[in-house]
Amino acid sequence: MTKFAIMFPARALTATGDELAAIAASSRAVVRQAKEAGVWVFGGGVERAVAPTQVNADRTECEPYEETRALNGGITVLECATRDEALEWAARIAEGCGCPQDLVEFMYDPES
Repeated sequence: MTKFAIMFPARALTATGDELAAIAASSRAVVRQAKEAGVWVFGGGVERAVAPTQVNADRTECEPYEETRALNGGITVLECATRDEALEWAARIAEGCGCPQDLVEFMYDPES
């Protein structure tokens, strides 16, 4: 089984008010489906009120990598048998969230 991250930037979610409540309900339905299917690893929205930080080996903090600042929306990690299965889940999440999703594949690591 391979782990996949399905994610979107905050700017992609343009819904407001009642639309946002409907999207929350439909995206939670997809989460329940993924859990029932046994592919769910974890997921959630990035807390935008807390700024990301880079932590050095000596525990000092500084500005994060530019790419990290771009991860400010939602992320879901699933464990799927095939890329096609991950693509299907990404499409379901896109429908539930009301915006396109990016799909990336994690490299295999026998320790994880």
